[in-house]
Amino acid sequence: MLIARWQIDARFGHKQAALDLLREWERDIGPKVGLAQLEFMLLTGSVGAREATIEADHKVPNLAALDAFFDAIAALPEHAAWGKKLEPHVVSGSSRWEIFRLL
Repeated sequence: MLIARWQIDARFGHKQAALDLLREWERDIGPKVGLAQLEFMLLTGSVGAREATIEADHKVPNLAALDAFFDAIAALPEHAAWGKKLEPHVVSGSSRWEIFRLL
């Protein structure tokens, strides 16, 4: 089992707008790509972490399932349009994926 973690940093004063757009993605796009099976969670920096950091964790059984998820979102024009709406609220270059093995 793996945790695929997508992390971004919100621009100063844009954190709530970024969170609102992530919830929109979760509600409108996520169901089209099987998000319900991934135990999706949103996290944000609090104590000892950057307050601007927002993480979206996805629990996946293996890398093949993660690859299928990436293929599914890449095929959706709605995902691309959503990304363009999110972009003004994110620190450029802060987006990254990390994959953790669940023990």
